[in-house]
Amino acid sequence: MKKNHLILGLIVLIAMVALGVYAQHRYPFHWGTLWAQLKAADWVRIAIGAGCIYLAYCFRSVRWAILLRHNKKVSLFGLLGTQVIGFTAVALIGRVADPVRPYLVSKRTGLPLSSQLAVYVVERLFDLGSTALIFSSVILFTVWYGQPGALPHPEIVKKAGYWGMGLTLAGALFLVAVRISGGLVASFLERSLGILSKKLGQAVGDKVRGFRAGLDTIRTLGDFAAVTGLSLGMWMVIAFAYLETTRAFVASPPLAAMTWPKCMLLLAFSGGASVFQLPVIGWFWQVGAVAAALTAFYGATPEAATACAATILLVTFLSIVPVGLIWAQFEHVSLRKITAESEHASEELGEQAPAEKAAV
Repeated sequence: MKKNHLILGLIVLIAMVALGVYAQHRYPFHWGTLWAQLKAADWVRIAIGAGCIYLAYCFRSVRWAILLRHNKKVSLFGLLGTQVIGFTAVALIGRVADPVRPYLVSKRTGLPLSSQLAVYVVERLFDLGSTALIFSSVILFTVWYGQPGALPHPEIVKKAGYWGMGLTLAGALFLVAVRISGGLVASFLERSLGILSKKLGQAVGDKVRGFRAGLDTIRTLGDFAAVTGLSLGMWMVIAFAYLETTRAFVASPPLAAMTWPKCMLLLAFSGGASVFQLPVIGWFWQVGAVAAALTAFYGATPEAATACAATILLVTFLSIVPVGLIWAQFEHVSLRKITAESEHASEELGEQAPAEKAAV
């Protein structure tokens, strides 16, 4: 792990400890109540939630196989191990391990790492678009046709729904433009942003070219429909995991009565918190952010909210770790070694791109 990651992690840890001490002094937290909430929880629902998350990894394997099929034929579940091991690395090591999945796919299929990093970018774009579309659709439908009180702070949520739908449509139009004329879009952004910063313009241009390379994997309307359907289906399954896990806390009326619209808000909160992911420290950050949302937006007690947030983290993020560690042992993969290798290989590709462009 790089030195700056360690420094950032230490700063965040100190800030979180200080915040925790202040919160405990200002708003006394009863740990006995938290354990009571966990004890009373419906663990069958929690197990169903974990099962949904495991199913989502199958969706990811199938989606990646479809994105590869024009370059390499692989079985639909042939890349399941790369997904499980990759997300295990992210859970334990942090976002620095994001390149592990494309790196493992590259090693397994013999395809260039650059092509798999491009597929990874496309995968993330479909994840973002799918969640935004589901969130906006559910929220706006509830605002227009739902019962009063169906959503907390509807004046804020309604705006979020419109923004989400607008960003989804803008993103779709941008992807179409990149797919049709990626080189022109990259050059335009390079020149435009280069006025402010040449380095920024070059970086954005390179990213757009990377998007374009990844979008080459989607060559027909059938490819697009399959990837879109899998992405939407996967995120509906993940949302259901959140719903079941939250409803499992039967001793807390606000949580036990969780609805789909409210769950979509919770998914958005959790997704935003998960962007900041350092080893272990990121877990506490995510639990704290989700617990704060459950308390402020849904009226749950701090103890119930914290118990629920910790369980959501366990179900949606950490439940894959035992399977991933066992799978890595069978595949003779060291998570730390593969993370370092993938990060180094990605950095080398990033350094090569400007040099190749200058040579041309």
